[in-house]
Amino acid sequence: MKIMHIGLDDTDSPRKGCTTYVAALLVEKLRKLGTEFIDYPNLVRLNPNVPWKTRGNGALCLRIRCDESDEKKIKETVTNTVEDHADLEYTGTDPGIVFFKKAKIPREVKIFAKKAVTGIVNLEDALKLLKKFEAEAVGFKKCRGIIGGLAAVGETLQCDYTFEILAYRIPENWGLKRRVDESSIVEMDKATAPYTFNNVDQKTSRVLITPRGPDPILFGIRGETPEIVKEAFEMAKPLETVERWVIFRTNQGTDAHLKLVKQLSQIKPFNPVVAKGTVATNPKIIPRRHVVFSIENESAQVDCAAYEPTGSLRKAAKKLIVGDYVEVHGGVRAPSQNHPLTINLEKIRVMRLAPKIVYHNPVCLKCGKRLKSMGRNKGFRCKKCGSRHLDLRKIEVKVKREIRKGLYITSSRSQRHLTKPFRRYGLEKSHTVFKGLIEDWCFP
Repeated sequence: MKIMHIGLDDTDSPRKGCTTYVAALLVEKLRKLGTEFIDYPNLVRLNPNVPWKTRGNGALCLRIRCDESDEKKIKETVTNTVEDHADLEYTGTDPGIVFFKKAKIPREVKIFAKKAVTGIVNLEDALKLLKKFEAEAVGFKKCRGIIGGLAAVGETLQCDYTFEILAYRIPENWGLKRRVDESSIVEMDKATAPYTFNNVDQKTSRVLITPRGPDPILFGIRGETPEIVKEAFEMAKPLETVERWVIFRTNQGTDAHLKLVKQLSQIKPFNPVVAKGTVATNPKIIPRRHVVFSIENESAQVDCAAYEPTGSLRKAAKKLIVGDYVEVHGGVRAPSQNHPLTINLEKIRVMRLAPKIVYHNPVCLKCGKRLKSMGRNKGFRCKKCGSRHLDLRKIEVKVKREIRKGLYITSSRSQRHLTKPFRRYGLEKSHTVFKGLIEDWCFP
């Protein structure tokens, strides 16, 4: 019996398809071939800021144990399934498959995977690693999916991870409005909190587990253990037929994409970053209610943007003032003709608040009425009694800030797949021993 890691990526397009669905089909087919799954299918979200992603930039890895004599049949099954279900006619869909047959994933491949989650990698580097470790790959068209396929193989989820159970629709319903009993989702969210997350937006009560695109997914529930997502799945009430479902192990909700940069000058386009700096400009509101401010350190100054859908994060950004010291988390938008390099915010950690000072005119020494200025350095006069006060100065008043130190996260409805929500803080896993699969982790 041999161990094989099968990586998949880039089978979908904006108009149809889903790589997790291809993986779900392969789960059924490979089990029928007698293979043994040694892990849940791994759903690895890669850098969410790359401009060529389809939707969530997810790559998949199936980790199996199989008889050596079945390798050819397994490879044929995987390749044919990808070819049959990938949107190959769409420009920009470039599927890739990686067959990696080493039991232990080499450190270099793990480093490549980390770079694919936190930055930018290229096909040339992927092909060099495949050659070095005698792995096989199948690519279609421009073969870009090989990059994600190898990254999924290399991300073994040894640190923090979560689970997601994905339910799929029958093909006749693809593209139609999804139908679930929303009240059952609200009840499920309450019953399983805090061990599931991002089921319902708490501010708007909008159900978040159903995607909006034309893909085959009916809904997905994310949580801390396979048992809890299975329990939550059984509480949810779909109002249409579920074709199949699978539990995935994933890096979703872990902040795995964010990488600390020590100097603002090190920030590069398309990279997810964590950066610290002093607020250098007061926040300003731009069209459509977005909030923009800049931070600086000794190396550079960079803009930060909180967009309208980010909810409480945007409200917090509005309350910052020059001198506040903050840590910002987000993806870097490349500069353009109209915009400088900008960090699109996912989180703000307010670490130190600057004093907010306002100045008031003094009161009349004779009648107590608030005085009016007669001009710069010309003193004040009282409109009520007519007295003049040439030696008085404005009074400095320290105002209580409307924002506190602490962490502010974008609203659930606008969180990326990788963003760690409030509900997960304190539940992170660290080098947890993987206990193996539960008995009923997929259907069929």
